[in-house]
Amino acid sequence: MKGLLFISPWLIGFIAFTLIPFALSIYYSFTTYDIINSPRWTGMSNFNNLLHDSLFWKALYNTMFYTIFSVPLSVVAGIILALILNMKVKGIGIYRTIFYLPTIVPIVASSLLWQWLFDSQFGVINSLLYFFGIEGPGWLVDPHWSKPALILMGLWGVGGAMVIYLAGLQDVPQEMYESAELDGCTWRQKIYYITLPMITPVIFFNLIMGLIGSFQYFTESYIITEGGPNDSTLFYSLYLYKNGFTYFHMGYASAMAWVLFLVILVSTIVVFKSSARWVYYGGER
Repeated sequence: MKGLLFISPWLIGFIAFTLIPFALSIYYSFTTYDIINSPRWTGMSNFNNLLHDSLFWKALYNTMFYTIFSVPLSVVAGIILALILNMKVKGIGIYRTIFYLPTIVPIVASSLLWQWLFDSQFGVINSLLYFFGIEGPGWLVDPHWSKPALILMGLWGVGGAMVIYLAGLQDVPQEMYESAELDGCTWRQKIYYITLPMITPVIFFNLIMGLIGSFQYFTESYIITEGGPNDSTLFYSLYLYKNGFTYFHMGYASAMAWVLFLVILVSTIVVFKSSARWVYYGGER
């Protein structure tokens, strides 16, 4: 009883702000609800309307595009950075701190910073390109470059995954590297045959977390582009937010939320199923 008393603040918060909204969203997804008036049951109409909503498919495409390119790039960049920062050189702790710092910068602040960096006329990135004789693109005003710009921006926060990769690298037994050196293995062979297989559980974890996070990508696009230009950065979560809190189509937004949940669930299950073929756990035989 005393234990329940101590955790009661968490239980109350969980029930009020998670469990009840979770249950209500299922009901609202089958209704027409504008927050002001009482919800009206409409059955599967919200889900049927999604199939004929061009912006829904556009938002889903934008999100899939971002996920397909952003997640692998983040994994590769995080591993490369971790390998570099795993070297035993003087002052390595300072370098690790520098690369980790962007992850503790508030998202709003970093979004405003990158908005300035990507400015097509006065931004630092295009100014540097111009210095080398290259005409920079309109990063945030060109539909062809807006999503690549946000993907590039996403690499700014790779330091969080880098720290996890570093922890995984430091758990790799040094005896394996010593044996490989005696056998005449090059550094490339050691990375391919020892390092990468030994940190596959860490890669798997970051892949799952990156996948879930990319499907819910919202804040940066909301602050920097608001879905533009020409809906090229209208990501799924942003369109869901607009339906719920701008157009007050809360029932429609709830239906979108459950579709997103199913997409994330299926994607996660697929990755889990595939993990048996490429994730190595040291205790397995």
